[in-house]
Amino acid sequence: MHPLLTQKKPDFEAVVAHLLKELGSLRTGRATPALVEDITVQAYDAAMDLKSIASITVPDARSLAIQPWDKSLIQAIEKAIRDADIGLNPTVDGDVVRLVMPQMTEENRKKLVKTMKERLEEARVSLRRVREEAREDVSKKEKEKAIAEDEKYKALEELDKLTKEYVDRVDELGKKKEEEIMTI
Repeated sequence: MHPLLTQKKPDFEAVVAHLLKELGSLRTGRATPALVEDITVQAYDAAMDLKSIASITVPDARSLAIQPWDKSLIQAIEKAIRDADIGLNPTVDGDVVRLVMPQMTEENRKKLVKTMKERLEEARVSLRRVREEAREDVSKKEKEKAIAEDEKYKALEELDKLTKEYVDRVDELGKKKEEEIMTI
């Protein structure tokens, strides 16, 4: 692989990593800590991620239990989950906040697939943006006479292959997530 492309590979990986995080936060009817772990809670006069102030467990396939390490944060956690507007209604059960996933309807599943496809398209656009930045870098190097013209074309060809690999990876992630969403 051309050295210029090796420098851009982490950018491609970052796009895929961001997409994975986005897809993980989509509710599929199955409980997963990824749904709530990044919700911002006002605690100790600062904004903190839920995962940094509480343990999040999955007692069964359709519920989450959030147990703060400091019991005084129960109300703040409940409020943060309500304010996050993720379609889940928290209930306080002693020193635990419980979330029960409602049954997914066909209409909800279709909306979720639509949202997921929007996120996939955003990822594809980001990949193309990284590709364009790399193309500009290669062209700049050629103008500066740092690389030969034939080396430029070889690098651009490799870049197109690399971009296609990542776009295919994004599409594959999308297919898996759609299958997961549509499975009852």
